Amino acid sequence: MVALGTILWGCWPLVLRPAGLSGPQSALLVMAVMALPTPFVFRREAFRDRRATLALGVLAVCDAANAALYFAAVQRGPVTVAVLTHYLAPLLIALAAPWVLRERRSTRALMGAPLTLVGLALILGTPQGGLADPWTALLGGGSAFFFMANVLASKEAARSFSPLAINSLHAIPSGLLLLLLFGRGALPPALDASVLQVAAGTLLCGIAGNSLFYSGLRHVPTATAGALTYLEPLTAALVGVLVFGEALGPLGLLGGLIVLVSGSWVASESRAPARPVAAPTSMG
Repeated sequence: MVALGTILWGCWPLVLRPAGLSGPQSALLVMAVMALPTPFVFRREAFRDRRATLALGVLAVCDAANAALYFAAVQRGPVTVAVLTHYLAPLLIALAAPWVLRERRSTRALMGAPLTLVGLALILGTPQGGLADPWTALLGGGSAFFFMANVLASKEAARSFSPLAINSLHAIPSGLLLLLLFGRGALPPALDASVLQVAAGTLLCGIAGNSLFYSGLRHVPTATAGALTYLEPLTAALVGVLVFGEALGPLGLLGGLIVLVSGSWVASESRAPARPVAAPTSMG
């Protein structure tokens, strides 16, 4: 579920690039669509868990920043640069999870994270690499810090909230924060094909992808989930090559292979069961 969710995330460029909306516009529209199931998943008793509720609030703030920066990077420059600089996050997750979530330290995750960064660096060394557009790299790298916080907060929120509830409930304050920060600049244009395209893509890449990821995250250590999220930049890099004609080359292909092998190696590590979390109050 974690792997499939991240692969769906890697398909975001298929939705965002043709739509042509700005980063804040795309982010606000995505949050609005993800919030639609809220009336069906809201359960007052879940909010009695203060730690989970606080984590949901942290997720709302950080996901607004993550989405705005990441979508802006995808719109601005090469897909490979935007997504791969965004994927400094799993290395940060592997280092932070034992301290924040008190999970057992994963030796393979600590070894695999820098190894996968080598693979990503090889892909960034393609003709359209990060040096060609430093702003795209900076936007993607900035989103990595907020994405790290997203994963850690989601893990804590799962103590009491179901995956779909996490996905929907945090989207409302995230959208309000985007409006507060960007004002009218976050409002998409009048209803047209681009808006409908992003809205439809959110159902698959947003709601379905996030729900799969949050469901799987409850059953695996955070560091392992962080390693598997490298499937997103690999997917996005393939999208960039096959759909948008971005050059990858032999070194890029080697980098993609390193990402796959390293992620599989980390995920197959023998380990004790993940720290249990409270069961959700309902299937909603």
